[in-house]
Amino acid sequence: SLGNEAYNQDNIALHYTVTRPVGVVAMINPWNLPLLLLTWKLAPCLAAGSTAVMKPAELTPMTATKLAEICKEAGVPDGVVNIVHGFGKDSAGAFLSEHPLVDAITFTGETRTGTTIMKAAAPTLKKVSFELGGKNPAIIFADSDIEEVVETTLHSSFRNQGQVCLCASRIYVERSIMDEFLQKFVARTKELVVGDPFDAKTNIGSLVGKEHYEKVMRYIDIAKEEGGTILTGGKRPAHMEKGYFIEPTIIVGLDEHSRCVKEEIFGPVVTVLPFDSEEEVIGYANDTTYGLGATIWTNDLRRAHRVAGQIESGIVWVNTWYLRDLRTPFGGMKQSGIGREGGAHSFEFYCEQSNVTIKL
Repeated sequence: SLGNEAYNQDNIALHYTVTRPVGVVAMINPWNLPLLLLTWKLAPCLAAGSTAVMKPAELTPMTATKLAEICKEAGVPDGVVNIVHGFGKDSAGAFLSEHPLVDAITFTGETRTGTTIMKAAAPTLKKVSFELGGKNPAIIFADSDIEEVVETTLHSSFRNQGQVCLCASRIYVERSIMDEFLQKFVARTKELVVGDPFDAKTNIGSLVGKEHYEKVMRYIDIAKEEGGTILTGGKRPAHMEKGYFIEPTIIVGLDEHSRCVKEEIFGPVVTVLPFDSEEEVIGYANDTTYGLGATIWTNDLRRAHRVAGQIESGIVWVNTWYLRDLRTPFGGMKQSGIGREGGAHSFEFYCEQSNVTIKL
């Protein structure tokens, strides 16, 4: 109901709110879902009457360019949708963050980059909306439907090679079904086809580039050093000599304090740990600096509500994953972000409100 509030103050005065566009919005976007995440920002920005300066990731410039061209062909006036290419640090991203004529910044990406943007925006007190990193838990109780759990967990673990901020990379399984889950999950993971993304049979493509590939491989080495056991994956597929391909990787045997359990890997790598009680697993799930997404698997209605209400996360899925309604608030807690977007929450960011008071 943004902009529709009105209050009669004891017949002394009438108060009502009016909204106006926030102005110029810088949209700094990541490389992992470059078109999807940009449209989530651009549509409500334009609907609110604000203008956009889009800065796509330097690794994925083409989809934003095509979107801007399509906007021009569709008749969007010049100057409303703008695109600036460049790097983040000491280049286009830094310039937009500091520029006094930019009124707001919406950013999706790494937590460390978010803190850098926030520092740069501080002198001009810009509005900011950040959706940052995640280390998302999937909690699997023994009363869940194991076949459905395994199939959905394949997606929540390895969608887009695990390069999705909402991927569930920490999997907690109630001890009584741990063996059954691992047997089925490993078997299905081994069936996933790693290969050319232009081949319709391919399930897993390549990572975005060399630097990120090397980072993910370092974490796999760290897992081995920390005593973890790789049940499947952990290496480049033998048939893929070129490109930055990594087999989907499942690791067990690590404890809660392992770097691979604590730090965002952002690749096709998951850790699986057992738990014995509801209270224990809630503690595990919340023992992180992140708080973006979480998944709970159970057929106990009361437990589902009880656990969901205690998870420190901006979005909690029960018996599903990545099911979005764009009217709902989306964003993270703790170091996973600032603010919410979606529906009316987007308009709160892309608009400014004024309260008008009329003395009667």
